[in-house]
Amino acid sequence: MHCSQALNSIISGPTGCTTVADNNEPETWHGWFGRWISNAPSRWLGQDSAVSQNITGGRDGIRYLLHLARGNRRTRTDAKLNLTPGTRPVVLIHGFMGTRGSMYPLEKRLEEDGFCVFSFNLGIINLRDIRTSAFRMHRKIEHLLAQTGVEEIDMIGHSMGGLIGLYMIKKLGGHKRVKKFIMLGSPMNGTWIAVPGIALVGLYSASIWQLLPRSRFLDELHKGPLPGDVELHSISAARDWVCPPSSTRLRGSESHSVNLGHSSLVISGDVYEHLRKILKDDEKSEQ
Repeated sequence: MHCSQALNSIISGPTGCTTVADNNEPETWHGWFGRWISNAPSRWLGQDSAVSQNITGGRDGIRYLLHLARGNRRTRTDAKLNLTPGTRPVVLIHGFMGTRGSMYPLEKRLEEDGFCVFSFNLGIINLRDIRTSAFRMHRKIEHLLAQTGVEEIDMIGHSMGGLIGLYMIKKLGGHKRVKKFIMLGSPMNGTWIAVPGIALVGLYSASIWQLLPRSRFLDELHKGPLPGDVELHSISAARDWVCPPSSTRLRGSESHSVNLGHSSLVISGDVYEHLRKILKDDEKSEQ
């Protein structure tokens, strides 16, 4: 008897054939309970389990802090030498109280995959007004393009870096230069985690106030339509307590989600594969 002949009856099939119950027969409670017990190890401790994801997120958080401590001094070859006609470099924008070092794992992976990558110093740690950071970023990018003759770039912004990039695109004419913009855990609708941050750095930082939901800055940012000539992607992390997925929603962008945390968005190899696919797919569409 072949396996297909067992679909409508309960039989003991030959070796290699799985016994299948009648589709119309309700499953017994002990059958369900047995399967639930047998799947418990993978459900609780497997690679996709909540326990595993939380452990991974914790490790990524530690790695993020270690790379953040690198600061803004980066030793690398001159990426400008790798630019050729038709190349679209990738510009990275770090987030609140971040440094260029915090984006190092992402920068290294992109470089190893042949992308031409740039990141810029936005201060010892980025606390300044988001508008000011956006203006500085726009000026640096214009200077880069003038030096190299390149006409367009792609951008990736982590956390507050997404707000900096979006302000540059919408308010400073950056849409003329940016082909694709990927936001990683960016609080487009603000985040309440900014409240304890105000107690710590509120006297020194304008941007911490701007990260509050319904801040004047966010109201200004969302006025007017998104530029139709920029492809926007938003990647959120389901276990992100800094910028929960609900805070990252931006109408008009393509949304993606991963089962990790805030720091993992720039550390995790799985997240990088999402980024790489977005960038590579864009290259294919132009061929």
